[in-house]
Amino acid sequence: MATRRGFLGTASAVGAATLFTGQSASTASAATAGITATDEKAARDAIRAVNTRMRANYATLKSELTTQLSPVIVVSNNAVGGRFTLVNGGKQVETVDPVPEYFELAKSIAHVPLGLFSVLAAYLGDQVPNIPNADRIDPHDLDMVVTKAPGDKGWITPLNAFKTTLQTAHTKLGTANLPLDLENSCDKILSEAVKFIDASVAAQSFDMVSFNRFAATVYPSIRVNMTFAATAQITGIEGLMKRWRALIGEQAWSNLYVTVLSIWTTAELNQASVIIRRTMNQAKVDTHLIDLPTVETPSDPVFVALDNLARIVQDNVAAEMVFNTDLKVADALKGKEDLLSDEILQQIGGTAPTARTAAFGTATATAAATATATAGACPVTGHTAAV
Repeated sequence: MATRRGFLGTASAVGAATLFTGQSASTASAATAGITATDEKAARDAIRAVNTRMRANYATLKSELTTQLSPVIVVSNNAVGGRFTLVNGGKQVETVDPVPEYFELAKSIAHVPLGLFSVLAAYLGDQVPNIPNADRIDPHDLDMVVTKAPGDKGWITPLNAFKTTLQTAHTKLGTANLPLDLENSCDKILSEAVKFIDASVAAQSFDMVSFNRFAATVYPSIRVNMTFAATAQITGIEGLMKRWRALIGEQAWSNLYVTVLSIWTTAELNQASVIIRRTMNQAKVDTHLIDLPTVETPSDPVFVALDNLARIVQDNVAAEMVFNTDLKVADALKGKEDLLSDEILQQIGGTAPTARTAAFGTATATAAATATATAGACPVTGHTAAV
């Protein structure tokens, strides 16, 4: 990547820091030249104004480009499998929640253990007991989650309230008209959850061991619910992509951009992205399918998606024009890399980390990459993209 070595000459990195930030050198130079502090401030403000004007011009370009983006599909993840908006010819054509309802229902019951955890977590002991995979629980993380003193019984009332919700769902489960296998798995999860609550309240006690035992009991049923949810999402999204593809035509579809907004915890291998990528132009999917992690779901996801996409598209063109003599820097501007990152790594003698390796370990990262590369068929249903 580009460096400042031509400018710095033989100066070391330390020397460079002194050059840009050292006040003693600056003061001595100013005094020699007869420059006042006011003169220096005015000069530096004039330099800053260049960047301010550049950013204003860049923002204007982006604002104009936002109205020209086409075709684009914006995906906002939600509890019902995702909200999809088609933008074509600069206009929002249609917004759809395409996933069948049983996706939401299957996930709702699969979330029961998380619901119990949410009530009980603050009351867990702050020491990791001898349980399977205990080494995977960070003791510091646990200590921060546990906020209640030992023996505090404040969990009993909210846990009983959650039990009432579970019992109502259990009582009405038979009239929800669910597929039999899904109904049976939901029945198992709900009934075991009520048993766990009853036993914990009767004993006025629970711990990680008892919760882990409950979680292990219902996990096979949760997997059934996950299978149904995945099938629903694949069916709904692929059907919508096929319809929209026919609507805008093959030529437009070949240039399709898709932006998927999700919270950070679901940004890697996002479920919507995994399904959609197989329906896109495979020659462009790596640059035209864009996952946008957000802190929280924005109030106007289409605006946020188009605003980000406009920046990405104009950066793609700017990169080749501004850095036409250094393609590595051009690629950085076109991607997620900060332009100074390589220079910083060179000066500190470091190397760029691999995000997934850092987070999940080399073996997991390799497996995830392999799974992504061979994701021609859904691992749950075996379906391949029909569009």
